Amino acid sequence: MKVQGRCHCGAITYEADVTPGAINVCHCLDCQMLTGSAFRANIAAPADRFRILTGKPREYIKTADSGVRRVHAFCGTCGSPVYSCAPDNRQTYSLRLGALSEKEALGRPARQIWTKRRLSWIGPMEGVAEFDGQP
Repeated sequence: MKVQGRCHCGAITYEADVTPGAINVCHCLDCQMLTGSAFRANIAAPADRFRILTGKPREYIKTADSGVRRVHAFCGTCGSPVYSCAPDNRQTYSLRLGALSEKEALGRPARQIWTKRRLSWIGPMEGVAEFDGQP
């Protein structure tokens, strides 16, 4: 499915092809901090089906406690998160669901990860696979 995305101020716009029903929700502490929210919702886009149309995101490389490095791209003007990816092997981009125009048409999440970090006031989602950590 073709999706259109943009940052809040519109300086960065992009398009991608994604698979509906493949939304992931992450409750890890890094995602909570990086989004300023209780969790992060994203959907994967293969690199050959993701294209920045306008603007150039700024990038921050986060090194997890495990040593895994991850690029987090955002708008340098408004700060909106745009995507994350591996720094050395950009085969897949993890797009931020809230920045996509077609977010409702993408269906329900397929899985939730790092549920052991899920805030107590967020309940499980019926029919959505859960993992305590990284599957």
